[in-house]
Amino acid sequence: MAKYRKLGRTSDQRKALLRSQVTALIYKGRIITTEARAKEVRKIADGLIAMAVKEKDNYETVKVTAKVPRKDKDGKRVKEVVDGKKVTVFDSVEKEIRKDLPSRLHARRQMLRVLYPVTEVPTAAAGRKKGTKNVDLVAKLFDEYGPKYASRNGGYTRIIKIGPRKGDAAMEVVLELV
Repeated sequence: MAKYRKLGRTSDQRKALLRSQVTALIYKGRIITTEARAKEVRKIADGLIAMAVKEKDNYETVKVTAKVPRKDKDGKRVKEVVDGKKVTVFDSVEKEIRKDLPSRLHARRQMLRVLYPVTEVPTAAAGRKKGTKNVDLVAKLFDEYGPKYASRNGGYTRIIKIGPRKGDAAMEVVLELV
């Protein structure tokens, strides 16, 4: 007896399919897929959310001093002449950053092993590089889903059947975060 569903694919295709569906579920909150795929995606997603719940507060805040280039009103770097050369002017800024403790860092890397990188493209300038931004799904897991599901003991996803698909009559379901 197999411990997982093979979904009619080779192992590399199956892993890529499941990774992409887990990424979509974490990013959007709900996906529509077949019942067999949803049951496999649910296992992985619940594991990631359980990791996020366990490690949500496992960090320390550290004050660091960073050198930031000074900018003018147009957003360009301010330069001054020193010994005949143009040199950028830097200001020192104190920031508070979160430093992961070792177990949270390990959990972060485990999550990054599963999740694909997501790039958000604005609808107005679709197909352009300007205005795109990378979405940090691991931070979303720790900061949003970790506190949200802290009082729950598992069962972070829900499967709702919506009927057979028209082409092959495979049972379609909505997989969503509770």
